[in-house]
Amino acid sequence: MSRSKPVRESATARAIDLLRNPIGGRVTTGGYLDTLPPESPAPRTLARQVMHAGPLPLIYEAAWRPLLFTAFTGRTTGQEVKLMLDGLRPERGDTALDIACGPGNTTRRLAGAVGDDGLVVGLDFAPGMLMRAVSDTPQGNIAYLRADAEELPLLDGVVDMVSCFGALYMIDDPWAAISEMVRVLRPGGRLALLTTCGRGPSVARAAQRISQRASGIAMFEADAVLDHLKTLGVIRIEQHVRGFSQLVIGELPR
Repeated sequence: MSRSKPVRESATARAIDLLRNPIGGRVTTGGYLDTLPPESPAPRTLARQVMHAGPLPLIYEAAWRPLLFTAFTGRTTGQEVKLMLDGLRPERGDTALDIACGPGNTTRRLAGAVGDDGLVVGLDFAPGMLMRAVSDTPQGNIAYLRADAEELPLLDGVVDMVSCFGALYMIDDPWAAISEMVRVLRPGGRLALLTTCGRGPSVARAAQRISQRASGIAMFEADAVLDHLKTLGVIRIEQHVRGFSQLVIGELPR
């Protein structure tokens, strides 16, 4: 009697169907799909080096993110999640892409919203984060993918929603990453971006620019992300500013 395939393998197979080059990836011993060459360059900025650090995946969801983001955004994780789900409006059977998923905290929340018939692909550049995500994920409708956010390996128009929470400001070319997020959305698809928002008097803004150069964490002008989304045809854009953060939500025309 033949044995059925594990559910996680089914999710990975469904994720492979979304790729531009289905044979361009391999399932690693860590359980995630890798589309990058082994000799991928190490992160250049301090912020990205920290994200790749060995111990961080172990404490990211339990301590690092709740403490840091509450101070940074002025919102609790629960408030953050509610805003995201209200904006993305996930439905059963949807396909979602979670950019810079880290250890999978947002990925798993989206998986619960799209149901067993849906699919969520958690994408990150750091192998340590992805290995932690796989080990912490019981849901069978999630696949994890190692890839570059600036050049997504996905086909055009294959996902219903994209999230990128707390990572856009660390990507070398965030504008290319946003353009890629929009490219992979289906007509009517939604996206939600949680990132930085430069605020305060000129002295404070100068300090923010100095900090950006030292840390590699970009501080976006209040209208910069919105303007870029508009040039890409995104409509119904909402911006929720709190502290030094902004949550930007939008969708594509149908």
